[in-house]
Amino acid sequence: MSSLTELPAPDSKSPETGPRRGIDRVLALIERVGNALPNPIVLFTCLFLVLAVVSTALSLADTTVTVPGTDETKPITGLFTGAGISWLTQNLVINFATFPPVGAVLIMIMAVGLAERTGLLETVMRATLARAPRKVLPYLVALVACQAHMMSDVAAIVLPPLAAVVFKAAGRHPVAGLIGGFACVGAGYAAGFTIGSLDALYIGITQQAASVLPAAQGLDLNILVNYYFTASSSIVLGLLGGFLISHVLEPRLPAYEPGDDEPEEQDLTLTPVQRRGLLVTGLVVVLYAGAVLSLWLPEGAPLRGEGGALVPSPLLTGIVPVLFGAFLLAGLTYGFTVKTVSGAEGVVTAMSESVKSMSGYIVLMFVAAQVIALFNWSNLGVLLAVKAAAGLNSIGLTGFWVLVAFVLLASCLNLFIVSGSALWSLVGPVFVPAFMLLGMSPALSQAAFRIGDSATGIITPMNPYVFLLLALLRRYEPDARLGTLIARLSVFVVPFLAVWLIILGIFYGFDLPLGPGAHIGLK
Repeated sequence: MSSLTELPAPDSKSPETGPRRGIDRVLALIERVGNALPNPIVLFTCLFLVLAVVSTALSLADTTVTVPGTDETKPITGLFTGAGISWLTQNLVINFATFPPVGAVLIMIMAVGLAERTGLLETVMRATLARAPRKVLPYLVALVACQAHMMSDVAAIVLPPLAAVVFKAAGRHPVAGLIGGFACVGAGYAAGFTIGSLDALYIGITQQAASVLPAAQGLDLNILVNYYFTASSSIVLGLLGGFLISHVLEPRLPAYEPGDDEPEEQDLTLTPVQRRGLLVTGLVVVLYAGAVLSLWLPEGAPLRGEGGALVPSPLLTGIVPVLFGAFLLAGLTYGFTVKTVSGAEGVVTAMSESVKSMSGYIVLMFVAAQVIALFNWSNLGVLLAVKAAAGLNSIGLTGFWVLVAFVLLASCLNLFIVSGSALWSLVGPVFVPAFMLLGMSPALSQAAFRIGDSATGIITPMNPYVFLLLALLRRYEPDARLGTLIARLSVFVVPFLAVWLIILGIFYGFDLPLGPGAHIGLK
């Protein structure tokens, strides 16, 4: 079993070996503050009580909020009222049972855990990325992670542990792969060459928000309005992510030392049995992928969306069971081929052990589900977004700087409302028409929102996948705490935010199209 020492190796570039620089002092402060917080379960319980008190006080004061772009007025509803107590009594179990991350995480952990315990993942990594030069590996992982948003939230579940396996097989620090992979999935979440359900959600909200003004009548608002921007951004962000993993994150990690039963230098050569297992598994997965595509691509296929659309479609919204089937089939095929599992009992044991390791995460998600449900039911989230948007509108900025202010506002709101579609549905109806009146296209507003929606989501306790990452991190560092994790993730936030703003500034300054037919201004 691998372990982590308390101090870096003597030749490490860690700041512990010499005078601390500014970034090290900032990260140390973040870590101390984060670790001073109570256990995450206690933290969410306290947050629940705070929301309960605030919502009740605002409810007693008859506070209401008008949804932008509509005549709908929402009252703030309090938990410590008759309606609130009734709501919690009826929805306590439902809030947890329907909390989306719980089902997706447990389903994928079962399948990915089986693939890991049969040795498939390690074999795949040895045959592919683990063969890449050690210096190039962080960049490859980051580039792949920045394309992963087509998998929706599943990317945050699948890619980080795979990246840890890749790094370990290549003789690098597995925690760097784990945290770096998660950071690049999250911080570059709205970038990429690929088109997914997120793009469809965004453009639907954008079209609705823009329709309130006559100027929207001649605009071609389609799912590709940000494609040039997101595709080019994913390359730059991937390279930046690789640099941060290699030169900022990894040098500051405690030294990784293999256990007594593991050689210092791993032999990456595949055995004949492993090669045969990989070949058979690859053929089965290809057949499975072909079957899935045959149910999606042809005209009239059952997995096509409304009106025969490819995006959005049941395939994309149901990507979790599709990927579950792929990992399960691959794990079973490889395990039985190379005989790392024998019979149904071995399969059940492997999947059960994987779920068992997530018990702490399940307890945490029960409390987190109640917090987020209360936040939404009480309408505090709507109130927060509308007030913040009104404040930004009152500043009176123009030109590119108003976009910068909007990105920063979205980044702050993203700490509380981590659902991109939910946040865009709140601020889009305010800022899309407002920016159109300033001569800016809805495509530009949506591109700016993508930056704010992605950059800070990796460091907020409101993101349930942060706690999944913490559970995975404790496999390598049993004593790791939330503050340590957030400090390590923080190194990605400001660089990603700044560089992505620079990219947007280049598009804005040179009046480059953001996508096919999508201009900066109203043309």
